Amino acid sequence: MTFRRIDPDELGPPRGWTNGMLAPAGGRVLFVAGQDAANAEGEVVTDDFVEQFDVALRKTLAVVRAAGGDAESIGRMTIYVTDMDAYRSARSEIGAIWRSQMDRHFPAMALMEVARLVDPRGRVEIEATAVLMEST
Repeated sequence: MTFRRIDPDELGPPRGWTNGMLAPAGGRVLFVAGQDAANAEGEVVTDDFVEQFDVALRKTLAVVRAAGGDAESIGRMTIYVTDMDAYRSARSEIGAIWRSQMDRHFPAMALMEVARLVDPRGRVEIEATAVLMEST
């Protein structure tokens, strides 16, 4: 599946995201709930920011794959962090995790700092919207 990237010149070149993603006709929309770093038992077992980002992204992709999609099916993603400075200082490590899981696919994204997440140990949560094409 191929999204049409919408990046108007007047917005300047995006770096690590796309301003808009237009899904092809005939796709089904998958809304992925916020995924944090909790394990299958519902416990966040690490306080490490980078590890939590890795787990949250893996879980987000697991939902997309379970529905029949892949990383490139994701058209929009919101990343919530409890510490923007931790995110900024770990950008190179996060970039490596991103490339290993998402390759060079950069959906329309928002990143925001929040006061806290549901899990008291949670530092990262990722939600996404994917578009899956019908099989013929």
